[in-house]
Amino acid sequence: MSDDYAERLRANRREKDEFFAEHQQSPIPPEQRDEFDGLNYFEPDPTYRVEATVTVHDEPEPVEMETTASNPVRYLRVVTFAFEVGGEEHTLAGYRQEGDDGAIFVPFRDKTTGQQTYHQGRYMELAPERDLSDGDTVTVDFNLAYSPFCAYSETFSCPLPPEENWLEIVIPAGERTPDLD
Repeated sequence: MSDDYAERLRANRREKDEFFAEHQQSPIPPEQRDEFDGLNYFEPDPTYRVEATVTVHDEPEPVEMETTASNPVRYLRVVTFAFEVGGEEHTLAGYRQEGDDGAIFVPFRDKTTGQQTYHQGRYMELAPERDLSDGDTVTVDFNLAYSPFCAYSETFSCPLPPEENWLEIVIPAGERTPDLD
């Protein structure tokens, strides 16, 4: 990983920490913001910035995702990403809500979930510059994995990663468990 990439990632993290510490829309409860001194992250690691092959679902299947507030939300499974980590092949589904043409939502769990990372899983968002086609290659960067807002406050309702996105490997990249004590 180039020093340039690692520095851009660190700058992005500093910007997020500043938002969490100061912005009125921060998920950190207002009474805890003065004590907040930044999120916990794994060190940037190129091992977890992988090239994934895309399979597009022309007729996306609806997926009901449970949420932390127990009111399920409906997403459409629009793509599947196939990638290799540690010499093994893995897949993650990418979702969008109906009518949404924005970023692809990739909620997931891995073997750090509940240990080093938030116990309900983490999220990634991929924003391809164009419509994806079967066989396209995209970068899936677990260094950008983040905890949902419900990790910081129970006032948020967050979708839980469906079982198809539970990875049976350790992904020590991205955000670690929030330290709000």
